[in-house]
Amino acid sequence: MLPPHCVSCGEPVTIQGQLCLDCFRLTGFITEPCCVRCGVPFASAAQGGPDQLCPSCRDAPPAFDRARAALRYDAQARRLLLPFKHADRTEIARTLVPHMARAGAALLRQADILVPVPLHRRRLFLRRYNQAALLARSLAHVARKPVLPDALVRTRATVSLGAKSAAERAGEVAGAFAVRASRVARLAGRRVLLIDDVMTSGATANACALVLKQAGASGVDVLVAARVPDPRLS
Repeated sequence: MLPPHCVSCGEPVTIQGQLCLDCFRLTGFITEPCCVRCGVPFASAAQGGPDQLCPSCRDAPPAFDRARAALRYDAQARRLLLPFKHADRTEIARTLVPHMARAGAALLRQADILVPVPLHRRRLFLRRYNQAALLARSLAHVARKPVLPDALVRTRATVSLGAKSAAERAGEVAGAFAVRASRVARLAGRRVLLIDDVMTSGATANACALVLKQAGASGVDVLVAARVPDPRLS
């Protein structure tokens, strides 16, 4: 019954869930050129070399096959993602999903099933919702694909990864995920699209991709709302 407002700044808009013109202009959408493996944006195509890979993927290929993101994780993206993640602003999923569907169109077409990155049960109890699962359900509806929200479990709580290096992140999440035994048959031979809100180093996506492939998934791609740019490529 209230008039629609921009989910970022509160200015009036035409349709609820839209960004106003100023916020849209400030939003850093990721488009090509980007790493063909992890999706990190390049400042120019020359940065990727002939194989269009970033230094990290060239030196240590990730466990997942491909990753794509809708937005650069910058100040404007944080205005959307932090309230979505921590302040019960679940309606922001409606704003993020169309941009994710654009960025990951090829991944969605080729996916057999969508799986969100899980929260540990204690964090889920405190937050009351898993933001990755909300995104996965909406994307599955848009793409008309099945979603398996409980395929993965986080077997132990992990500390915040915000201030950690890439190596520390990988160590923190190693062994922290498992495929639910009752879901293994649903994943066997399927191409899985893993859904999350933000990717930084890719450590969480890697840990999830490893257990999904060990459970029999034929491939694992990753689609996130936002990607932290590599400072070496700016």
